[in-house]
Amino acid sequence: MQAKVGDRVIIHGRVVGATERAGDVVEIRGSDENPLLVVRYDDGHEAILSPGSDCEVRHAP
Repeated sequence: MQAKVGDRVIIHGRVVGATERAGDVVEIRGSDENPLLVVRYDDGHEAILSPGSDCEVRHAP
């Protein structure tokens, strides 16, 4: 999964009833093999994310 600054990240809930979280990639850290994404979520919270199977990246146009 290759993400770039400006891409949109959607984290799908892992259990029934869990809500999705969405945010924008603001920085890329780590290496190409093990990227760490700094994500600013829609609620304003920022976190470092290691993308997994529940993560979807929507590339910016």
